[in-house]
Amino acid sequence: MQQLISVWVRDPRIQKNDFWHAYIDYEICLHTNSVCFTKKISSVRRRYSEFVWLRQKLQANALLMIKLPDLPPKNPFFSLNNAQQITDRMKGLQKFLEQILQSPLLLSDSCLHLFLQSELRVSRIEACAAGKTSFSVAQAVQGNGLRRFHSEEDLQKDLCLSCDSDSDRYCNAAFWNVQTSGNKSHYCKSLQI
Repeated sequence: MQQLISVWVRDPRIQKNDFWHAYIDYEICLHTNSVCFTKKISSVRRRYSEFVWLRQKLQANALLMIKLPDLPPKNPFFSLNNAQQITDRMKGLQKFLEQILQSPLLLSDSCLHLFLQSELRVSRIEACAAGKTSFSVAQAVQGNGLRRFHSEEDLQKDLCLSCDSDSDRYCNAAFWNVQTSGNKSHYCKSLQI
């Protein structure tokens, strides 16, 4: 059976920390039949700075064995109100992930799996990948909900949920909505491994 990984970056949303500080995060949807992934359908939200962290982490973990694709450049004049800039960044982030997911070496990286399929913040991803948490990478992935874990207690509560959580149903619905609405090739690209 041919293994496929479909990934798309979509649904940019402005998130406000407070009155003066805001950022945009993007939904990353993954649908796969690859044996590399325990969870076959997932959805998480990530911001640009987290993509920058992921690229740095993957490059360090790959020990210069491969050259990673570039992220869309950081624009000092990036505006949360400029739809074209947001769309261009979103397309660049998707292209980055599509290229990353073509590398068998990178597919074995725990940080990549946690980035794509858990709601952990990057500091918790690093701790989990290093074995410094009370939960494993697989537990963090299976415990994925539609929110970020704020504490280890929150994560442990969510790990008690079954694997058929609302997030799986949500992701399944999101996958089929993308397939049937709009321009499919704009949102989703299947990668062959």
